[in-house]
Amino acid sequence: MSNRRPSERLALPRRTLLRAGLTTAALPGLASLLGTPAAVAAPLTHRGPGVVRSNRPMLSHGIASGDPTSNSAVVWARADRTARMYVEVSRSPRFEKSQTVRGPVLTSSSNYTGQVDLHGLRAGQEVFYRVHLEDPDRHGVRGPALDGRLVTAPVHRSDVRFLWSGDMVGQGFGSNPDLGGIRIFERMRSLSPDFFLHSGDSIYADGPLQESVTLPDGRAYRNVVTQEKSKVAETLAEYRGQWAYNLLDANVRDFSAHVPQINQWDDHEVLNNWYPGEILEDPNYTEKRVDVLAKRARQAFLEWMPIRDTPHDPEGRVYRKISYGPLLDIFVLDMRTYKDPNTPGLETVPDGGVLGWRQLEWLTEGLTKSCATWKIVANDLPIGLVVPDGDLIEGVAQGDPGAPKGRELEIAGLLSTLRRRKVHNVVWLTADVHYTAAHHYSPERASYTDFAPFWEFVSGPLNAGAFGPNALDSTFGPEAVYVHAPDRAGASPMEGFQHFGEVEIDGRSGELTVRLRDQEAKVLYSKKLSPERH
Repeated sequence: MSNRRPSERLALPRRTLLRAGLTTAALPGLASLLGTPAAVAAPLTHRGPGVVRSNRPMLSHGIASGDPTSNSAVVWARADRTARMYVEVSRSPRFEKSQTVRGPVLTSSSNYTGQVDLHGLRAGQEVFYRVHLEDPDRHGVRGPALDGRLVTAPVHRSDVRFLWSGDMVGQGFGSNPDLGGIRIFERMRSLSPDFFLHSGDSIYADGPLQESVTLPDGRAYRNVVTQEKSKVAETLAEYRGQWAYNLLDANVRDFSAHVPQINQWDDHEVLNNWYPGEILEDPNYTEKRVDVLAKRARQAFLEWMPIRDTPHDPEGRVYRKISYGPLLDIFVLDMRTYKDPNTPGLETVPDGGVLGWRQLEWLTEGLTKSCATWKIVANDLPIGLVVPDGDLIEGVAQGDPGAPKGRELEIAGLLSTLRRRKVHNVVWLTADVHYTAAHHYSPERASYTDFAPFWEFVSGPLNAGAFGPNALDSTFGPEAVYVHAPDRAGASPMEGFQHFGEVEIDGRSGELTVRLRDQEAKVLYSKKLSPERH
């Protein structure tokens, strides 16, 4: 159990570059308040109570935080109109001795979203923040504030505990008012994790909702429906509306306000099983060029998720490393942007893979150089599960139990390099397949043997149809040690089989424990791993 558990609950924020204006605040005043030196100076003012008048700017979709480090975190918000964003920061939930950071003006160019990247925070502590908006043309005219809480990473050995899952509002199952909305987020919030790793399929842009779905047992599953969620997303406005839909749910907003996020994307942020260069034949789409759709989807993703901008990276990469103290580095992968076309997956020479050469090099070198005890690889596609795309292959494994072929060649090279370089304590976390499982990979069971044994844990869905289990490909010797899946495809959230995972690292022993939980937070399976010493 972490020694940095929250004492009181609060809320969280979000991000955007110069579409709304990105503010990075690393400030002497903030550093003095929170107890750590700041590297960059910028204006910081303490503001007293403002005047609340009619026709004032409002926070329309809550607040959120993301990409926490030992001294920084991103705070996100969305306005209902053009407004200036302010973030008040304190070590106390009562906001005693707080400081206020002047953020960007949120405009229509970014869908009125924006973020402040707070720097100079103190390591390993709770930070309480409050976001309010002000009319940029009427000084002091502001809307009501929302409060949030985040936890910064430690710099010394300390307990770490986080959750992960994926697959949200899919297969026609949205926020159901009869169930109290998407309540799995309330269950996750009640555990007070340090952060949440969202493993992708955060929206189903290709999954329209209807007001009611009749289940096999005759019950009706009711959905909250918006205009944007009533058809597949094609325009930028429709993609933005997918993200706005999730935040209509009070459970999701409350969770976002209390738990920092580390977000990646998978396929449904654009459309099912997509790859660069694809041309659609689906009659539901008037825009057939997937590259055009992906560009719009990426913009909406970066506007609506609390993800740190990297100014020196013009590519705007989704893949990145988050260092969370001496015990943990998280490598967030992007297995979409650089993916080769879906084929039967039987190629015998490398042909692109799912990572691309630059990301593969980044991951290989990052894992090799990491000094953290545990290296978590957040892979949005599982390694050894066969994920089909009709007669083609969507994922890595293709069902051929022999030597690596197709995209397996890329993974085989990575695993072999890690073995030769003696990179230990690598654990893979994924979602995508809509059930939960624990997979152990071993060369003793494998056709390809040039790698060290490792674990991959699967969790999900958060609020979508439940499936599984998928077939395992024995190329890398996986064993399904535990599986929890329905006996039919597409089981609704009313039938259970919604899941999230929990990872806890003991600060003293360095042991890592994985718990697979159901929608009520019940522990279904637990595995404790001891670190290999270098």
